[in-house]
Amino acid sequence: MAFTLPDLPFDPDALAPHLSAETFQYHHGKHHNAYVTKANELTNGEYTNDDLERLILETEPGPLFNQLAQHWNHSFYWQCMKPNGGGEPTGELAEAINSAFGSFADFKEQLKNEGATHFASGWAWLVHDGSGLKVTSTHDADLPMKHGQKALLTIDVWEHAYYIDYRNARPDYLTAFIDNLINWDFVAENLRNV
Repeated sequence: MAFTLPDLPFDPDALAPHLSAETFQYHHGKHHNAYVTKANELTNGEYTNDDLERLILETEPGPLFNQLAQHWNHSFYWQCMKPNGGGEPTGELAEAINSAFGSFADFKEQLKNEGATHFASGWAWLVHDGSGLKVTSTHDADLPMKHGQKALLTIDVWEHAYYIDYRNARPDYLTAFIDNLINWDFVAENLRNV
């Protein structure tokens, strides 16, 4: 028994030119893999991915929490992207976004601004907070479930997520992600499960 690194849900070169195979080689193969390896070391390999959410909720902030949460965050993040993604959502998700933010354009601007202005490492999120949709961000390994929120979408704003392809131009990465990569089917499924 042990935590395992999930496969990417797409080929490493499938999101080019927006994110390169080299980015995934480092981000998935090195960074995410390191979180999995360290989580296994800290738990003596006694748990599996099925235990992950329960352990995150039970664990106080600190070294173990950081590894567990980063494993969860990255596993979720890979699902938030797909080849030929982006554009605008449809159906109930589109209605929920329009209701919460006024328009998709306003939502997009708020999400991009949240990610671009987040100081240092972290994550930009679309969440359901129990009363509706909200854009928020978390620092380092923190994640919505620790705050009673349901994650619907995330964008990794740690530098290792974009630096190979965008250098220090985080806003350009965010624009490319929103316009070309978001897997709206995954986001809609998360909303249905709120």
